Amino acid sequence: MAEQVTSAKATAKTVRIAARKVRLVVDLIKGKSVAEAAAILDFTPRGASPVVSKVLKSAVANAENNFDLDSENLFVSEAFVNEGPTLKRFRPRAKGSASPINKRTSHITIVVSEKEEG
Repeated sequence: MAEQVTSAKATAKTVRIAARKVRLVVDLIKGKSVAEAAAILDFTPRGASPVVSKVLKSAVANAENNFDLDSENLFVSEAFVNEGPTLKRFRPRAKGSASPINKRTSHITIVVSEKEEG
């Protein structure tokens, strides 16, 4: 028996938001239907919401176009955030010294799957 692909994923890499901030938003949509997840993201007042929403829309588009899945039956089966490369900068401080500043980035991955009937 050949297993049918019932999931599609989308990834946004090197997004200029710290991973721990994006995880707060991503945790809100895990396990939800795509329509519900999109509504939650539209009304979440966090800076990461628009980026996560864009990745969700991309995952749905991948499911429809590449795997012929119906967007009505899709739900967020996996959503996770990994740390990307860190941009290291320095800020001048008193007496000619400097303090490091880490500008963190993240990789956002969302996997949508089709609900199994029965």
